[in-house]
Amino acid sequence: MARAVARKQKQHYVDNKKFLAEITAYRQAVDEARTLDKEKPRITHYLAECFLKIATHLSFRPNFINYMYKEDMISDGVENCVQYIDNFDPAKSKNPFAYFTQIIYYAFLRRIAKEKRQMDIRDKIIEKSGYEQVFHSDNNDDHADMNQIKGRIETNMRN
Repeated sequence: MARAVARKQKQHYVDNKKFLAEITAYRQAVDEARTLDKEKPRITHYLAECFLKIATHLSFRPNFINYMYKEDMISDGVENCVQYIDNFDPAKSKNPFAYFTQIIYYAFLRRIAKEKRQMDIRDKIIEKSGYEQVFHSDNNDDHADMNQIKGRIETNMRN
């Protein structure tokens, strides 16, 4: 009783073949504009949508899911894709999905590093100016919150 089960092919959120075709067409339009000494054309809505889908889906990976500035990460990723779209060469690679996923991945890492530097700067300012100056409160319950924040900053400063 061997039963043949037809497997459904998993639907990807970005069709790599169509994505490649769109990038190839865009590159041809850029080359044509360059030879005619015209302004560089805008990327198509489909390409922008693909960049946004890749960045959004990548932001749900476990190593990026819990950041407060996820929207900034996605924006940086899309911006970097638009910035480096001309570097993708369809003659060398037939996988634009992987290429732009890497661009977005590294844009995410740069944003995380930038936010960490900003938090470190903020923590140093708070430590140097004094916690009481920054976190003044008349409420005793807020004093416990201040001590918790102070402890976190001191722990971060030691590491």
